[in-house]
Amino acid sequence: MDWRNIRNGLEIPSEYYSDQPYVVIADDGAWVCCLTTGEQREGMPGQYIKTMRSTDKGLTWTDFGRMEERGLPENSYSVLLKTSFGRIYCFYNFNIENRREIIGTEPYYKDGICKRVDSQGHYVFRYSDDHGKTWSHERGEVPIRKFRMDLENPYKGELMFFWNVGKPLVDGDTAYLSIHKVGEMGFGTFAKSEGVLVKSDNIMTERDISKLSFETLPEGDIGIRAPKGGGPISEEHSYTSLSDGSFFTVFRTIDGRPAYSYSRDKGKSWEPSQYMPVKNPRAANFAWKLKNGKFIYWFHNHGGCWYDDRNPVWCLAGDEINGENGKIIEWSQPEIVLYDDDPYTRISYPDFIEDEGKFYLTETQKDIARIHELDTDFVNRIMSWKNTDCIEDNSIMLECGSGIHDMPEIEPFLYFEHMGPASCTGDNRNGFSFDFILDSTPGAWEMLADSRGKDGSGILVEFTDDNRFYIVMSDGNSISSWKSDRVDINGKCCFSIIIDGGPKVISFVVNGEFCDGSDDRQYGWGRISPNLRHVNGDGKITVGSKVSRLVVYNKAVMINDAASNHRKYLGELL
Repeated sequence: MDWRNIRNGLEIPSEYYSDQPYVVIADDGAWVCCLTTGEQREGMPGQYIKTMRSTDKGLTWTDFGRMEERGLPENSYSVLLKTSFGRIYCFYNFNIENRREIIGTEPYYKDGICKRVDSQGHYVFRYSDDHGKTWSHERGEVPIRKFRMDLENPYKGELMFFWNVGKPLVDGDTAYLSIHKVGEMGFGTFAKSEGVLVKSDNIMTERDISKLSFETLPEGDIGIRAPKGGGPISEEHSYTSLSDGSFFTVFRTIDGRPAYSYSRDKGKSWEPSQYMPVKNPRAANFAWKLKNGKFIYWFHNHGGCWYDDRNPVWCLAGDEINGENGKIIEWSQPEIVLYDDDPYTRISYPDFIEDEGKFYLTETQKDIARIHELDTDFVNRIMSWKNTDCIEDNSIMLECGSGIHDMPEIEPFLYFEHMGPASCTGDNRNGFSFDFILDSTPGAWEMLADSRGKDGSGILVEFTDDNRFYIVMSDGNSISSWKSDRVDINGKCCFSIIIDGGPKVISFVVNGEFCDGSDDRQYGWGRISPNLRHVNGDGKITVGSKVSRLVVYNKAVMINDAASNHRKYLGELL
């Protein structure tokens, strides 16, 4: 069983719609979860906040509750905050005035009327003093200072559009709430957006909610926006803190890349936003700090500019290093952490939980929310990405140089499964990997490895006429192929091809760097046909004359392990 397959997770109870399943660990050890749910699609009437508790890490749930009574207007997009004295706050949007329409931008909204009303109104909270079993009758409100984006909206700031998906940042006795201001309801629903923080310097210790203080940051009247020259979207900000007191935020844009910024003065001001060294569509991308001081980052690893293609989920590990203005985060190569067999599934709005030495992710596809326990070895290995040794020898099937060699059989992707009187296709979800070291630059369409049989089944690896590595795999019936990014190799080079039969993904790593599509492709990784049964030829493999070393592994190696191998190889070559 592949733990990364979301269908192997534990379902979190909800209705038809399910969004933002966020968890805090109460002082009695129970998990307290809040999520937005409803009987209709996202943004439709009747949407509400649901809460529940689990004492067995998501296996079962009890103490179900609602933030607002049934029949009241939309209450949505909640986040939880646990204080130093054990109180749990739930913050959320509430359409208190029960507006049934708001001003939208024509021609996207006919006659300038938008019927979606879940991302405006008031930012409110209730609290629990019994570990999430019950919630206060008293409801408080968080004031949000008006920025230029609010004053320029159709209501001139009298009504503010906003929502929240990022969990609060706790820094000592101070808490910071993440708010995404919206300046216009138009194409893509939210047509202009920016990020702000609402700071409370006493909520972690003050029990009287009438005495809570709130301050909107950054200073001035402009929030955190996309990098200069980028699009109008800057939203779903995720915040974390560094050891020197700096804050880090990462957020989605419509520029094909997520963006980030650092604050060196507790959110009062932010350095100019920059693009992350990875690609991401208009989808949530969050960074969390672990108890060991390292970081893990969730994203989707392609350069789309819209809401689509959120499967699979990839992650990076991060380590603090010294930067020019203070601590910064250095990131690993990417790894696949979750996937679904349906490529159109949208996996998003996660939470990260660390409990008793184990690691969990929540996620939703907007109709089913689940919890997934991560493989501890996977987490530990990616967290030690800087110190990873080469891949274990026990996974090596073949190690050779140029010439003709016996090719071990690679476990088939699919198998015939008998199910009583019926039968169906079984999926081994296995994989394999190739490591190449080249002595010199190949010529156009030069063969690097060929294990194909007479019927075409097997594997062919070539170097193309536009400087890409190219793999073709066949079972004699189905064919899957993919090309690397263009590579600039001058003489010696190492590259890896990783075939992951779980999510059905092909990845290339060249000289220690994952191929992400560069500037000329949205994707650097490709998909294997789900109908490809095997890649075995006639039992032989011909290795090209430019190849000084080929290693075949009987698994999809971790990308960071391949990169570590490359660092070792390049050191030896130099």
